[in-house]
Amino acid sequence: MRSEHSWKNIPENWVSLGLPIADTTIDLYIALKPYRENALVDALNEISDPGHSRYGVHLSREQVTDLVAPHPDTIQLVHSWLEHHRITSSSVSVTHGGSFLTVTAVSVSQANDLLGASYQLYTHTKTNETIVRTLGYSLPVVLHGHVQTVAPTTFFSSPLTQWQTPRKRSDVAAVRPGKSPSRRDDADVTLASLRWLYSTVTYVPSAMDRNKVGVTGYNEEYPSPADLKSYMLKYRPDGIDATYVVELVNGGKYDPSNPGTEANLNIQLSEGMTYPTPHIFYSTKTSPSGDHFLAWLNAVLGGQNVPQTITTSYGFFENAFPRRYAIQVCYLFAQLGARGASVLFASGDDGVGRGDCIRFTPIFPATCPYVTAVGATMSLGPEVAASLSGGGFSDIFQRPEYQQQAVSTFLDNLGHQYSGLYNPLGRGIPDISAQARRIPIFHKGEEDILKGTSCSAPIVSGIISLLNDYRLSQGKPPLGFLNPWLYGGGLNGLNDIVSGSNPGCNTDGFSAVVGWDPVTGLGTPDFLRLMHTLDQGSSNPPE
Repeated sequence: MRSEHSWKNIPENWVSLGLPIADTTIDLYIALKPYRENALVDALNEISDPGHSRYGVHLSREQVTDLVAPHPDTIQLVHSWLEHHRITSSSVSVTHGGSFLTVTAVSVSQANDLLGASYQLYTHTKTNETIVRTLGYSLPVVLHGHVQTVAPTTFFSSPLTQWQTPRKRSDVAAVRPGKSPSRRDDADVTLASLRWLYSTVTYVPSAMDRNKVGVTGYNEEYPSPADLKSYMLKYRPDGIDATYVVELVNGGKYDPSNPGTEANLNIQLSEGMTYPTPHIFYSTKTSPSGDHFLAWLNAVLGGQNVPQTITTSYGFFENAFPRRYAIQVCYLFAQLGARGASVLFASGDDGVGRGDCIRFTPIFPATCPYVTAVGATMSLGPEVAASLSGGGFSDIFQRPEYQQQAVSTFLDNLGHQYSGLYNPLGRGIPDISAQARRIPIFHKGEEDILKGTSCSAPIVSGIISLLNDYRLSQGKPPLGFLNPWLYGGGLNGLNDIVSGSNPGCNTDGFSAVVGWDPVTGLGTPDFLRLMHTLDQGSSNPPE
């Protein structure tokens, strides 16, 4: 057996409750390595490069499945390994062309034997969540080149929402629909402010029959149709009939009578920015033996169609993820990009890191190079970096080619400051930013004021959705994976943010400067200018 991953100590905020009861079972997800290791990423890079002849030629579910398929020897070896441990074929389901196996109702004793593990019950000291995990696991040496990761094993973190404590509305100035926003820094940043600031006011979507926005939900947080109606009535009266459909993933639930702040925030801001674009809210269950990200990705990638824009405001400190697990999750997001989805993640609310950290701690999945990470700004004139804006450099993922020049320029100017606290070769985040302070929403019938990248992520995704609507209305394909375009021609449609910083880890953090920086990325979007850059770009095949 060869160790795949192990923790020296129980991860922070978790304590062991000992062995689970004898009849405890778990479902195992086994991700297999593709036969053609680089085929998917190579295709994604071509499809997402505005200068390439394949730009915008997104792939079907079947085409992606073919690119990520494992070698026949891999399938045979893995099935033989499972059979050796008395796991019957009837309990094994295969998805994505055999690249993903789900083994249901595996007893804990079987899982221990299969993986050289020692599963126990663990509880989180702050949330009281209880899960079944192991501090380490191994695989037969012969499988090392065939299996990417197995879950649930050593990944302990539970979803962390990126919003901070809401406050009741204060008496400071607010902008009414149709009015120019105040330039006061203490004014609430209403929907009218956002639509004016990012130049979306005059655009009317027209591709509602094709264009969709996906909003992910975890932690049993649900949006409320009544709160959405209240929000639209006050801030966008023409959209009072806005609605959304709910898709339940992995046994997820939907109880609009008990809404969550995070879910309400995401739906209201996204709907407000994009009305009348159709929305899907994914309610994904996080079970003691399951895995939220893999469960959601497996479900969405299994569908024939994916939303053109997907926004997520959940994440974890990257150092909480086993390396191979994070790589597999990121690889699945690359598949979404190849299918034509623009996937956006909040970059977090802790600046360069929380507390007395000895190393800067960026947020995953925002650090995945195949998603677009969204940071935070504040103030309406001019915009400056919000100090909460999560940013930094990945310790897992190398810096991708599309941001080599932009990030290298920043690091050259930074010099030796913070040397040893971050990985200078890592993927840098965020990529783009938007307003993230004093954002009003409705929750349980009352108005709250929120802050955090959970605000900026759906704001930016709303702008991207409008750009996708524009392209689809012209008979062109959606944008898909955004970053190669953003770091190229898209730069002309962004407002560079050159003031502010993101303190954390008992440091002043990084500073916003001319060009890309790990505070606000490339800057904030200007919809009309971005639309113009698309008009100036290379021609695309019809969708």
